[in-house]
Amino acid sequence: MHISKWPKSERPREKLFARGAGALSDAELLAIFLGSGLRGMDAVATGRQLLKDHGSLRALLERGPQGLAQLPGLGMARASGLSAALEVGNRVLAQTLERGEAITDPGAAGRYFTQRLRGLPHEVFAVLYLDARHRALAFEEVFQGTIDNAEVYPRELARRALAHNAAAIIVGHNHPSGNNCPSGADRTVTSMIRQALSLVDVRVLDHLVIGEGEAVSLAATGFL
Repeated sequence: MHISKWPKSERPREKLFARGAGALSDAELLAIFLGSGLRGMDAVATGRQLLKDHGSLRALLERGPQGLAQLPGLGMARASGLSAALEVGNRVLAQTLERGEAITDPGAAGRYFTQRLRGLPHEVFAVLYLDARHRALAFEEVFQGTIDNAEVYPRELARRALAHNAAAIIVGHNHPSGNNCPSGADRTVTSMIRQALSLVDVRVLDHLVIGEGEAVSLAATGFL
């Protein structure tokens, strides 16, 4: 049955207007961008098939516009729309931190680091610099590679924090393997950074580990 024949309360567009975008499933959100489905399938069924083939919405969208355009039922126009929607979401999230508002939501920094670091093919260590009211000053990717060789981090992070006149920082790095469990090296580096930055009166608020699922906060685990 074509979506137009469905009860209005079940149609993706009508459901969105009545209950908000958060009420839609991943397949229903995809259906709005697709408009129509593959032969013999409606848009929602096509969305479900795309998700089944890729495992998750994130994995699907990480194909990028060129990869999306090659999938059955998408093409350049739909792939462009999906990629643009992803970038709009990323920029809204970034601007939430960059427009001068204090970070009061413990999950906001985790979502921001996840958006910036997850999916990278190599390990990246990044820093969010904050003022005394915990408003974002800058975000930098400061190191690449593993963090086992930790001795260079405290000195460089102290220098960069002072350059930004930061009162506090949140650090984070990704695990390309997808395992978001903090390692012993992660904890060792965190302790070294905290000790070094305390000498220049800069607080380390959190260390976030980015993998599959939500970011893991060392502060939330009680380590900081």
